[in-house]
Amino acid sequence: MPFAVVPEGLQVRVFLTPKAARARIDGLVTDADGTMHLKMSVTAAPEKGKANAAMLKLLAKAWRLPKSSLAVIAGAKERRKTVLAAGDGAALSARLCAWLAGLDKQDKQERNHD
Repeated sequence: MPFAVVPEGLQVRVFLTPKAARARIDGLVTDADGTMHLKMSVTAAPEKGKANAAMLKLLAKAWRLPKSSLAVIAGAKERRKTVLAAGDGAALSARLCAWLAGLDKQDKQERNHD
């Protein structure tokens, strides 16, 4: 999983594509070194933090968390980022694992309709 429970909450590894045709969460992607990331796209350009702000807004909506509980803690100017979701890390991890399972199920349904 792209999550790690830390004392402050839950760290999530994200691979972000800015200036995409549409904003979406694409699921999981694994790097050549085996590191797993949550793959996302946003329409915002990577200038003055606009893409990061759009990413946090999309995550907050998808995860039903306040935007104020999310922050980019590493990789702010890179495509590979680490986001901190503040709160109870174990509870957030369980919640996001269930969310990911639903995302995977939704993706399979969309592919079957194409």
